[in-house]
Amino acid sequence: MVEKEVLRSKFVGSLLGTAVGDSLGAGRWLRSAGRELSPFYTDDTHMTIGVAESLVDKKGFDKDHMLETLVRNWEREPWRGYGPGPPRIFAAYRRGEDPYEVARNLYPGGSYGNGAAMRVAPIACFYYDDLDRLKEVVYEASSITHAHPLGKEGAFLQASAIALAVRTEPGHLDPFDFVEQLRALMEHDVYVRKLNIIRRFLSSRPTKSQVIRELGNSVEAFNSVPTAIYAFLAHDQFESALRYAVSLGGDSDTISAMTGAIAGAYHGREAIPDRWLAELENKDYIEHLAVRLWKIKVKCL
Repeated sequence: MVEKEVLRSKFVGSLLGTAVGDSLGAGRWLRSAGRELSPFYTDDTHMTIGVAESLVDKKGFDKDHMLETLVRNWEREPWRGYGPGPPRIFAAYRRGEDPYEVARNLYPGGSYGNGAAMRVAPIACFYYDDLDRLKEVVYEASSITHAHPLGKEGAFLQASAIALAVRTEPGHLDPFDFVEQLRALMEHDVYVRKLNIIRRFLSSRPTKSQVIRELGNSVEAFNSVPTAIYAFLAHDQFESALRYAVSLGGDSDTISAMTGAIAGAYHGREAIPDRWLAELENKDYIEHLAVRLWKIKVKCL
């Protein structure tokens, strides 16, 4: 059992880690101007906030409420850099169409992008101590926008990594055991293969080009979630893990957001550099949501 105050730090660390990673990845082009973080976060953090708001409001998972919250937030700030899928689903919902049917038919078999994985940190934190329930909730929450089995399992892989990080005491991480635990949870071969690659990379110190080639750095869940997990496992500090994730390029804001969610869940809030937090948009509100989520959780323990 994780001590309550440590758990608080991990909840806050995961949600702030998501936002810091997102802003760091989105702000790559700002470095020449002396600023590392983007002055605003993207849809990765915006949707994470919506997921957390819904969990807090309902004191647990409610699929229709979460959909309504995500739609409402998108309507208020549609400029956050949303991909093409969610706005079409959300607009269809407002027109009275079945959004889940739209999500299933938007792409053949539904989307297998990383959009469900990037926003999953609040769910992973809240259900960190019950992986069976975590899987049920992640699959349901993912289907709001990502109906393809690979999109859902990618989100579950990310959520499982966050949950295991929450459960692991800082300084007691065994990267190889971490990978084995994740591998045992996967059903699809593509994720098993990627986790096997991570295990090999942990022993071989690959070049960045090898990591990009074999793990990926694009928007598909299977080409980004494993990359974020490797970035976390290959570095023993929050900052170095995020810098590495950003350096891989590609879908850097989302890969860095997912890396930050895992690293923050493991290291806790205290490991996030103050200079990054000082630049982070909406930091106090994100932390407030994480603390509220923690308070609801500890009452259930």
